[in-house]
Amino acid sequence: MSKTVSLVLGSGGARGYAHIGVIEELQARGYEIQAVAGSSMGALIGGLFAAGELDHYRDWVKELNYVDVIRLLDLSFKNPGVINGSRVFDVISEMVGDTRIEQMPIVFTAVATDLHARKEIWFQDGELLPAIRASIAIPSLFTPVNYNGRTLVDGGVLNPLPIAPTVSAHSDMIIAVDLNADVQPFKMCCSTSQPTRQDKVFSRWLNKFRWRSSRGIQTAGSHGEAMMKSGMLDIFNQSLEIMQESLARYKMAGYAPDLLIPISRRQCRFYEFNRAEEMIQLGRIVTERALDSYEAGQGSGFEYSYAGSGEPPITFPGQDVAQGTAGS
Repeated sequence: MSKTVSLVLGSGGARGYAHIGVIEELQARGYEIQAVAGSSMGALIGGLFAAGELDHYRDWVKELNYVDVIRLLDLSFKNPGVINGSRVFDVISEMVGDTRIEQMPIVFTAVATDLHARKEIWFQDGELLPAIRASIAIPSLFTPVNYNGRTLVDGGVLNPLPIAPTVSAHSDMIIAVDLNADVQPFKMCCSTSQPTRQDKVFSRWLNKFRWRSSRGIQTAGSHGEAMMKSGMLDIFNQSLEIMQESLARYKMAGYAPDLLIPISRRQCRFYEFNRAEEMIQLGRIVTERALDSYEAGQGSGFEYSYAGSGEPPITFPGQDVAQGTAGS
């Protein structure tokens, strides 16, 4: 008899592609996912899965290259958010249409943050697309969502790992996927070939974006120069990850999952949305090893760590075998 699962999908930008691999591995091993709760990227992946559109989305993102990501980000330095996001959600809208949360076959909760009321908002009914859009609105990056008189931003601001909404599902087990885990990233194989034209275009665009977002930083000595080089985008990313890591630990103290699947926050940067292929495969591999440990009775998964594991590098299609470390 298969075990029923309530699945908690955390926030973490492009690392959220790993959620797809987690879901695929759980289903391949006979686990029945009957409830999903997610924040930010977790809400996007979870919502598409609950609506039966995850395969469609996976096939789309696996084809995205550097230039595609630049076009989809739809930059605007005049709005409350640097990224408008309308181009991405035009594609998502075609997938989910006017799907309503309460009519989906899998119980689903998208978590957003009410900026003025300073509290979590749980979307458990109504249209799916606005719920996902609100949950994924990273402050200062994505434009906030005005919904029924509320100004809503990323659910990860208050709850990057929303376990509480899944408790009432009474599944056999709760599995949580933390995208901001303080564990060593998997060593991955990096290409040793010369940079392609797309690589160079993306690099120039990113440097320009960092330069724009760095203006106004007060520099003083070597530390100030280092901040200018990294730019506000990376500084914001690091600050957000520190906050979310702390919040996730706090949430797990109140509602402990039966199994925690940790994805290193250093595995890739939150804006590297061109890395779907490897992050999906990574999600499957991490889930496989976590389930092996859990099913063998070797713990709940909290002790599962990759530090010093000595695992060989993982090779992905189209990459040369040259050992390196993914992420920053």
